[in-house]
Amino acid sequence: MVKKTLSTEELESMSYTDVANYVLEQNNKKMKIEDLFMSVIKLRGDDPDKIFESKIGDFFSLISTDKRFVMLDKGYWDLRVNHKNKIDLSSDDEEDDDEEIVDDTIDDDSNEDDKIDYDESYDPDDDPDDDDLSGLVVIDNDEETEE
Repeated sequence: MVKKTLSTEELESMSYTDVANYVLEQNNKKMKIEDLFMSVIKLRGDDPDKIFESKIGDFFSLISTDKRFVMLDKGYWDLRVNHKNKIDLSSDDEEDDDEEIVDDTIDDDSNEDDKIDYDESYDPDDDPDDDDLSGLVVIDNDEETEE
């Protein structure tokens, strides 16, 4: 990769994530977030003593949500393009086909009283829960304001 240099004015006008992307491209290696942020601060010409402690959390949030970056083991960060997703296509699908199906149905010898007759019709007027509402009175708001 060809290293390109940016002017101080260009670096100052870039966002923290753009400068972090530039640093990782130029170094071509993974970095801890503290080192990466310190490099970004120094390249932008900011004062590390004033900015590091107050902005490290914001910087972490920014690169965590930026799709160009990927978090690696032990707190290292790198560019996502340097890491390919490894997908394991050798699954255990063959074993799934051979699984035994267990029949959990009830034996015919079970108690006849426990069986539910689904052909029986349901009458909503026979619902015993509706009887609790028989003593309620409905008041029309229009009648109440006329009095």
